[in-house]
Amino acid sequence: MRTQIRLILVLAVVAVGVIHAQISNPLPPVTKRGLAVEIRDVVRLPETRGLRPADQDVVPSGWARVSFVRDIADGRRLANDSRGFLYLLDRNNQPTVYANVGAAFPYAIYNRLESGFIGFDFHPDFARNGLFYTVHGERAMGNPATPDFIPPGYTRADVSYHNVITEWHATNPAANTFEGTRRELLRVGHVVANLTHPIGNVEFNPTSKPGAPDYGLLYTSGSDLGFSNGGGPNASNPSQTQRLDTVITAILRIDPRSPSASGGTKGLGDYTIPAVNKFAADGDPKTLGEIYAYGFRNAHRLSWDLTDGTMFASDIGMSNIEEINIVHEGGNYGWMRREGIYDNGVNRPGSSLNQLFTLPADILDGRMKDGFTYPVAMYDHNDGQSVTGGFAYHGRIPALRGKFVFGDLARGRVFASDLAAMKKADDGIPQTVAPVEEVQLYTRDASGNRTYVNFRELIEAANGATVTRADLHISRSRDGELFLTSRQDGMIRMLVPDGGGPATASSR
Repeated sequence: MRTQIRLILVLAVVAVGVIHAQISNPLPPVTKRGLAVEIRDVVRLPETRGLRPADQDVVPSGWARVSFVRDIADGRRLANDSRGFLYLLDRNNQPTVYANVGAAFPYAIYNRLESGFIGFDFHPDFARNGLFYTVHGERAMGNPATPDFIPPGYTRADVSYHNVITEWHATNPAANTFEGTRRELLRVGHVVANLTHPIGNVEFNPTSKPGAPDYGLLYTSGSDLGFSNGGGPNASNPSQTQRLDTVITAILRIDPRSPSASGGTKGLGDYTIPAVNKFAADGDPKTLGEIYAYGFRNAHRLSWDLTDGTMFASDIGMSNIEEINIVHEGGNYGWMRREGIYDNGVNRPGSSLNQLFTLPADILDGRMKDGFTYPVAMYDHNDGQSVTGGFAYHGRIPALRGKFVFGDLARGRVFASDLAAMKKADDGIPQTVAPVEEVQLYTRDASGNRTYVNFRELIEAANGATVTRADLHISRSRDGELFLTSRQDGMIRMLVPDGGGPATASSR
């Protein structure tokens, strides 16, 4: 099938008869091929509408807006509500508030699905050091804080929102309610009209072991900070991308320790630039040493294959292509020059950001290198609108083993791609991509009968109303199973083996 997709892309170039032809329907449709998996409810987090100021929280759904479920090393499970609550789930997955994150941030804004308490992760040594990390969004108006970073060419007067990474220090890491202190690591200024594409993910590499150079280093998602379509006069600005003197489009890797504690080099904020970073060791004072890889439009979720350490990023496209990328340190992933394996129209006089053009044949087939790293799996906007994060699956469901499971955030479709094919596609040849198929979800009634559903239908049934978007997010349990959540209905669901017992049976 990988050969078939490669052939289709080659034929597309030949059929139009000219190099650099505009593309209107880039990819073949994603179809179902018999891959079916059961989905079950785990628990619904509480309704929280009304707990934040009404003028800052206008999302219709009152249920908790869940985007991450995490199992930490000591066996506990936590989930966030982006309205500002971090929940601890007990052994029966029943929630209690571990930390009221929102209470600490009076300028936090909750009026977009990407706003509020967006993401979190716990230090791999949390049981010893009590450290965890959060990302949240704030309004700039009236905010006394000064951003550590403002996009080049802009001033504080242009800043519309702040995106903030915070370190929390629990006095007693074993306690089930947080008490302790916090320290701000980084405050990034947005200059577009909407809080579009904020830093939405902080991650520790789960495959890194104590003593390894990567151990304890914190990664952030890579984003254009709204310069594609964030609204207002400052949006759609290609000159802000493809640079190494800015965090825009970049995945960062930082040592979260303050340089006063580490003795190392200070970053943009109160953290240390790891000396092992490629751009920290390049000898160029014009590059930011905290950059790990760059050229992403919105690589809003990161993950690692637990078997070999391969790092993946799900990069949301503009008007045409959604991407899964294998991330290499120092790699340039092309935005705004490339979208998928195509030339973006913003680079062409008379063309626009929502248009795609074919690349020259010698770039497509790898004979000529253009300096960009291309996706290993992708789909177009006939099949979805925004790729959501995914994971290499090695869990209890036989049909999913050896696949990368991801989905479409807006439409709620769940997809899978063969891991071996994806890694083989990481060959420097743009047109080599792994095929994608849709995972068919089903539920069972009390008699064991299957009902086939899509994720959006589950949300609408839970809410008793239609939704404009599914807002699908995927998380992974400590033993490798997958949670599906939405910021629309507060429900945590899990993919389970057929007849494999209750979803609460997942080990910690």
